[in-house]
Formats: sequence, structure tokens, C-alpha cells
Amino acid sequence: MLPAPFPQPVTAQPEDFAGRIAFHAAATEVAAEARARLAARYGDVPADQAAAIVALGGDGCMLETQHRLLGRNLPVYGMNCGSVGFLMNDFREDDLPQRLAEAQAAVLHPLRMRTVDAAGAAAEALAINEVSLLRETRQAAKIRILIDGKLRLPELICDGILLSTPAGSTAYNLSAHGPIVPLGANLLPLTPISAFRPRRWRGALLPADAEVVFEILEAEKRPVAAVADYTEVRDIRRVEVREDRGVTLTLLFDPDHGLSERIIAEQFTV
Repeated sequence: MLPAPFPQPVTAQPEDFAGRIAFHAAATEVAAEARARLAARYGDVPADQAAAIVALGGDGCMLETQHRLLGRNLPVYGMNCGSVGFLMNDFREDDLPQRLAEAQAAVLHPLRMRTVDAAGAAAEALAINEVSLLRETRQAAKIRILIDGKLRLPELICDGILLSTPAGSTAYNLSAHGPIVPLGANLLPLTPISAFRPRRWRGALLPADAEVVFEILEAEKRPVAAVADYTEVRDIRRVEVREDRGVTLTLLFDPDHGLSERIIAEQFTV
């Protein structure tokens, strides 16, 4: 039997996955057709009976699958049926149980976002990639930043700001010119989006256990939304973010193309 939760390093045999694979496909024709072929070949069980989940699509499909499985710590092996597929393995139909048995596990912890909106209502969400604050109108946002209870930036005028996980540092964070962070670095990149003032502030690298608080200034005039991956809360007044080490996510990668290697290689991509 395959031990649970999935350890690192993984010791498994192809037969551990026989009849114990669950497939989740993105809402595209290519992914749906791939799922039908794979299910006919390997079976398709409910997630609560599975030793591993195989996600078919792009990175968005991987994030959606992980969000569906939060709290279960089931390992997810992605196969790319989308575009970029940074979090996915190459798509091949042959030898899937063997690939699962040989896969290397990357263990991740999401960010927990807590928000308070204009009506005083509180909300929570988890982010595997990043928590981002974004202006809602034509006017720039004004945001105050506190780290571990200490005021660090009294006023940031910007289109927004994001706090990323290491796994998400190659996504929106990189597009916003933030640094790529290796998985084992225990750091979280804090990256402004189109900062106007302070003009030369390029963000910060924070310890993984830091608590980051964003307070929205002039919120009525300059409304701001907070987004944890794809969960959005509008008209916020305050956002608290920190890594939640009580929640574990396990991604599986082929041995020659693990997530740590991808993150390092991304820094040399031109």
C-alpha cells in the first residue's frame, strides 16, 4: 500500500497505483479527450479512493485541482494539455503507473489571506501562487505595509502589490519583475505592481514565517480588491497574509524535471 501522507523521498511501486488513479481535466476539448483515453486505459476512481490525482490541463488546472483537494494531502501529478504548463509534466499516455511510482514529490505550503471589507465583513482564502492587491478603478491604490507588526512602508502608491509563494514566484510575481525564489529558500517575495511612489522601491524578500498586513488608504476614493489565486474580495480595508504550514500540498514531478530544477532553470531563461 502507498503510505499516506505521501512522504519525501517516495518509495512506491507501479502496482501501488493500479486501479487507484483519479483524473481531473480542464474544461477544454483536448483535456477531456485525454482524460477519456487515460480513464479507459487505467481506470478512474473517486478522489477519496485514489493513491494519486492526475491533473490534465495547464497550470490553472493544477491550481484548481489543488484547491479542490485542500486538507486531503493527496499527491497530484500534472500532465500538460494546456500552454505553459510550468507545474505540469510532459503529456504521455504510456506507463503512467511507472511514472507515478518514480515521481519526486515537491511539498508546498499555501498562503492564508484574511480580509476585512468596507462593510466590516471578514473572509479567508488560501493561495498556492500568490495573494495580490489590485486597484479597482482608474486611480492608483494607496497601501500601507506592516511586517510582523512593524510599519515598513507608510504609503505605497501603485497599481497593486503581491506576496508570492516560492512556487508562484515564477508566475505573476515574475511578470511584475519580482525575484524568482528557490523552493528551499524559506523566503516570500513581496513585489509592487507599477509602483509610482516610492519610485525606486522594488519590493522585498521576507522570511517565510513573516506576517504581512496591508492597510488600504483613502479606500473610498481608491478602492482595492484582494485576490488569493482566483478568490477575489472587493472593496477591502485590511488584508493579513502569512504562510499556513498547517496545510500541505504535494506535487509530483518526473525525476529529470522536478520543480526545484524548473525554478532554477527559469532564472537562466532569456
